[in-house]
Amino acid sequence: MHFISKELEEYAANHSENEPELLAQLDKETHQKVLQPRMLSGHFQGRFLSMISKLVHPTHILEIGTFTGYATLSLAEGLKAEGTLDTIDVNEELYDFQRKYFDLSPYGKQITQHIGSALDIIPQLDKTYDLVFIDADKKNYSNYFELIIGKMNPGGLILSDNVLWSGKVIEEIKANDKSTLALDQYNKLLKEDPRVETILLPIRDGLTVSRVR
Repeated sequence: MHFISKELEEYAANHSENEPELLAQLDKETHQKVLQPRMLSGHFQGRFLSMISKLVHPTHILEIGTFTGYATLSLAEGLKAEGTLDTIDVNEELYDFQRKYFDLSPYGKQITQHIGSALDIIPQLDKTYDLVFIDADKKNYSNYFELIIGKMNPGGLILSDNVLWSGKVIEEIKANDKSTLALDQYNKLLKEDPRVETILLPIRDGLTVSRVR
């Protein structure tokens, strides 16, 4: 779903920072070789993630859901020189694709890939984070939030993608639509949880910015 017209989205992208050439190559190869390329963050959202990361200037970033690494590299642009980025994905088949582009970037040595369930991996991470991006299986968004909130530095940001879910969150939700139900519950959690202050932005499929108090 386009929450604004396609023409306005294109205008916004065309009047935002240019897409880096490496990310344009990653986008092209994703569309050529990977199933469901629409899962890619893309130019406009990528520049938004980059801007947020540069404003935060994080020491440690956590990403839940790597896909082909477009958002990963966008977020890495704001890392401190000594900073790190941990990215988690269940799909081991994309590991080499991701690593190729990570190593072509200036941030390859700062990015650590984790393959497996984020529910198992997050408790093992021994860092506190300044910036987290959640873009994985929707039914576990609330579980991810509960796992990471205790690992966040005060003032840190949690970004959550796809929170409008093609507009399904404002429609009558069917009992068997577990993803939409989970996202609706998650959106309510972020609004009501006193540990964060939240704004939900209608960027692409909905992106929430939550600041840890």
